[in-house]
Amino acid sequence: MHDSYLLQDLITVKANLSPGSTALTYGKTHLTYGELQDAVLSFANGLLNLGLSRGERVAIYLEKRFETVIASFGAPTAGGVFVPLNPLLKPDQVGYIMRDCNVRVLVTSPERLALLKETLSTCHDLRHIVVLDSAESIPNFESQNICSWSKLLSAPLTIGHRVIDTDVVGILYTSGSTGKPKGVVLSHRNMVAGAKSVASYLGNHSGDTLLAALPLSFDAGFSQLTTAFHVGARVVLLNYLLPRDVIKAIEREKVTGLTAVPPLYIQLTQMNWPESITEHLRYFANTGGRMPRETLEALRGHLPKTKPFLMYGLTEAFRSTFLPPEEVDRRPDSIGKAIPNAEILVLREDGSPCAPNEPGELVHRGALVGMGYWNDPEKTAERYQPLPVHAPSREAGLVLPEIAVFSGDTVRMDEEGFLYFIGRRDEMMKTSGYRVSPTEVEEVLYATKLVGECVAFGVDDDRLGHAIQVIATPPAGQELDVNTLLAECRARMPAYMVPSGIDVREGPLPRNPNGKIDRKTLSTLWLEQKNL
Repeated sequence: MHDSYLLQDLITVKANLSPGSTALTYGKTHLTYGELQDAVLSFANGLLNLGLSRGERVAIYLEKRFETVIASFGAPTAGGVFVPLNPLLKPDQVGYIMRDCNVRVLVTSPERLALLKETLSTCHDLRHIVVLDSAESIPNFESQNICSWSKLLSAPLTIGHRVIDTDVVGILYTSGSTGKPKGVVLSHRNMVAGAKSVASYLGNHSGDTLLAALPLSFDAGFSQLTTAFHVGARVVLLNYLLPRDVIKAIEREKVTGLTAVPPLYIQLTQMNWPESITEHLRYFANTGGRMPRETLEALRGHLPKTKPFLMYGLTEAFRSTFLPPEEVDRRPDSIGKAIPNAEILVLREDGSPCAPNEPGELVHRGALVGMGYWNDPEKTAERYQPLPVHAPSREAGLVLPEIAVFSGDTVRMDEEGFLYFIGRRDEMMKTSGYRVSPTEVEEVLYATKLVGECVAFGVDDDRLGHAIQVIATPPAGQELDVNTLLAECRARMPAYMVPSGIDVREGPLPRNPNGKIDRKTLSTLWLEQKNL
């Protein structure tokens, strides 16, 4: 085999060609492509012995480590679907995702499993829990079978399921503009095409060392694995506590490629960079929001020989655009042009193409377009739509529709085809590289029973992208203690979701004509008062 069609082929091809090359580094330990391939096959075989059926979901709730990667590629090898869970998620959020996509097998550690004990009792489709080997005692579960990692990998050989590249390979959960997180369904073809596309414009090769600093539950974070494996490069897995840890890892491991989000880059610009890093760090790439120009300039000052790649993407279609390094000085505010094997259109509401510099919706067509949202036909129909018959590249004689991703983002395209981001059509907040739904924050606030009414919205912030601001009223007949409420938020939310500020008001909060709390009016008034 010399080409990749399925996700696991990215490893298999390189394991056959160069089994002794290093694929992964975690701390001081290394795993070669041959060893990784063997572990992936053993994990897949273990799942099949558990009775995993084709297409059943396997959730992975771990920090970045070898087992996380093995499980992510091993589940599809068995014919299953991997569901990476952000290790920052709280038990209730983990439980929601597992119930939403009917997870059959959970892979986790003893420490994380102990935190999930109450939550997992509500996950009625869960049958097996694979726990990493540890000297610690493992809690008992009445309705699920507990299996150790080592026992799973030693299961007898069995025959797997047939899989093709249009089958589902993974479900990545991302916050929607309203309500709970949505599961973006991706096929083998989506992920493999994405790996080939990104690796081509970044110029990745077998001599590269990529730093996996982003969560593997992110499409951009998981892309560090797929792009590296496609070319036979090495990935360094890093769970960092401080920005300084990232710089140390880049220097220690002689990293050649770094992809991160603007808030991390902002922190990194405030650090001292060893001069030697720019000699081996070939590129840095930005994702998850626009990088402030001053941050970009500061990074380039630290890394004069390192090429900057500014990218735009959305989980629903992986990556969409990139700005070549040679264009950064001429148009630093641009998000570039379409990545290889994708076409980006700017359309009016009627589906017709916009004129140069006319604002319109960014629409992505091609092999990277995902398969919709899991178990959510309404939101899928809103975001994944047939291309209009008069859209560019759509021929009238084609009978079957082509589905594209309508991003909800407003952009413009100049006369030379370069795109510029204008704004989001919905109220999504993007903070620390994470997309956060206002109602997701509000639901947690209401769950504390410490607020009467509340509304959350994003405020532009140079460091975070968006800072989460909350306006809340006290419960009837009570007082609202902000410090107590923030303490509850920290206990119930990942750090990136905790509000930066809480403004207490007397209720009730203003409504719109539909009777809903008027988020837009409240946020506008809050900003006006702040700027007085």
